[in-house]
Parts: sequence; C-alpha cells; structure tokens
Amino acid sequence: MGRLVRKPQVAELGLPFEGLEDVIQSSGAAGAAAGDNYLERVVKYVPAEVIGGSMVVNAILSQVMTSGGHTANMAGFPIALVADGALIVGLLLTPLFCWYVREDGDAWVVNALVSTVAFPFWAYLYGAVAFAGHYDGNLAAILVMTFTAVSGLVSPRAPRPMRRHRQVEAPAEEGPRLVKAMTG
Repeated sequence: MGRLVRKPQVAELGLPFEGLEDVIQSSGAAGAAAGDNYLERVVKYVPAEVIGGSMVVNAILSQVMTSGGHTANMAGFPIALVADGALIVGLLLTPLFCWYVREDGDAWVVNALVSTVAFPFWAYLYGAVAFAGHYDGNLAAILVMTFTAVSGLVSPRAPRPMRRHRQVEAPAEEGPRLVKAMTG
C-alpha cells in the first residue's frame, strides 16, 4: 500500500466500437484494477507527516505563549504572528510533501488538494496556537470527524483507456475472399 491515494488503473482496450470506453470502465471490465477503497482513502488523505512536524512547532509556540502570555515575542515578532506563519507554512508543505512522495499510479494532485484542505482541521483539533482565541475541543472533534468521513468520498478518476488502433488491412484482391478460397 502506497502513501498516497491510488488511481484506478484501466488496461489498454482494443475496442472495435467507438465511445464504449466509459461503459466498460464503469463496469469494471476489461482488466480494470480498482484504486483505493473508501477506508484507504480516508487514511491516506490525513497529512500525518506535516501534522507531526506542525505539532512539534506548535509545542514550542505553546510553551512560549504559556511563559510570556499573549504579548510574548519570538525573535521580535508577536507569537500570534509566528503561529499564523507556522500554520501557513504547514498549508504550503502539505501539497509539496504529496508531490515529493508520489509514485506512478498515485493521484497526488487529488491527494494534495484534499490533504491541504484537511490540514487546518487537524491543526484546530490539536490546538494550534494560531487558533488559540477560538479553540473548542468539542467543535474540533466534530469538524475533524465530519471532514474525514466526507473526504473518503473523494475518489480520483481513472485515466482514459488507451485504444489500440486497428491496423488497416491491405486492399483485397478483386472478388470476394470466400469465392477465391473455394475456387482456388
């Protein structure tokens, strides 16, 4: 199991009819390999590595805020400004991380979008200093549970199947082939 959500894979189709790719793809036929299921997507959309790093930064900011109060400074900047900056850096690192760990077959763009939207929910849940004046643990739990349940519904689309082009046959000799075969 990869780190990012996987796209459903579709085998190359040699269809004699135009326009049936979507029907065959949606039916799961023609060698289509399923992507990640709902529960796998729920887990993979959580930006865990970025959240982990953000928690460490938040612990430092929280300690500075506890010792110095809301008027505390860090390197001459108000702690609230540093906390907001740390939240923005986490938002920027989430899609960058998804891009960095991608592999062939990963839907990294979809994963990056959903994970980036998820990051503030998780930051609010662990009590990021950026949300210090607005934190409510019960609301945070409700928001994260709701977002996580809904995020699993976001499923990447399978790439369009590639059709093999039928080779153009050489023009037939004069007369039908069946007649030629029977008459020698």
